[in-house]
Amino acid sequence: MIRSTAFVAALAIATPAVAQDFDGPLKGRQGMFQILAINLGIIGDMAKGETEYDAEQAQMAADNLVAITSINPLPLFPEGSDNEALDGTRALPAIWENVDDLGAKWADLGEAAAGMQEVAGNGREALGPALGPVGNACKNCHDEYRASPE
Repeated sequence: MIRSTAFVAALAIATPAVAQDFDGPLKGRQGMFQILAINLGIIGDMAKGETEYDAEQAQMAADNLVAITSINPLPLFPEGSDNEALDGTRALPAIWENVDDLGAKWADLGEAAAGMQEVAGNGREALGPALGPVGNACKNCHDEYRASPE
């Protein structure tokens, strides 16, 4: 009886620690995607004419996209940090069935961001065509690896 009680107590203490192992990577990847969203918003609002075009701001946002997409995201996706195992994430378990594909899709986003970086300072008219490939790269990954919002 003492052994089983000790085991249950040890398990109860260990369980929160295991759940916390994903706290850093989960916050890191959510922060990474938030930075992408903010900078895409800056560029998108300029492209749509919702905010005044500012070449310096557009270039800064595009530079930020390239910087973020140059980060290897895989350490932020430890196996078991999916939406079926954790609250607060929309990462689908399919990610870990084909991690190489996730890496390839991230590289595609990086290439699209580099295309945006090349033209961001060239006027509002240049932004829209460069946003298409960025949006497509996002969509290609989200379609397979991100759950729809509930």
